[in-house]
Amino acid sequence: MARIDTADFPMDPKSRAKSFRQEILSEWRGGVEIPDTQSGIRKAGSLVDAILKSIGAADGIDEERVRGAWSELAGPVIAQHTSPVSLRKGELVLRVSQPAMRFHLEQMKPMLLERLRMQLGKDRLKAIRFTLG
Repeated sequence: MARIDTADFPMDPKSRAKSFRQEILSEWRGGVEIPDTQSGIRKAGSLVDAILKSIGAADGIDEERVRGAWSELAGPVIAQHTSPVSLRKGELVLRVSQPAMRFHLEQMKPMLLERLRMQLGKDRLKAIRFTLG
């Protein structure tokens, strides 16, 4: 049986036109065209998520929710002298206005932590830190 060589058959007109077009464009541009111009492009949302995760801010807890939970738990007197500053990598930082209040809150830290964990989620809050300010 004789073997058929594909070189004996001419290209179809569409393929020939596409090849000719690519040849002219590469000559005009001075080089070979990049096959996929969209390959390095990513959606901004995926980058933002990665950045938030890397700095520990992707805890998914709304700032107002943290403030509300703290105000409710602390009560009006303590809430007046304290305020949540940040929540990163599971650590809630609370600014305290007076050293005596800080000492008092340090003594209550295990109880405060447990109650906040019940409101905000056990896996999201791991520690509380008090700073003077």
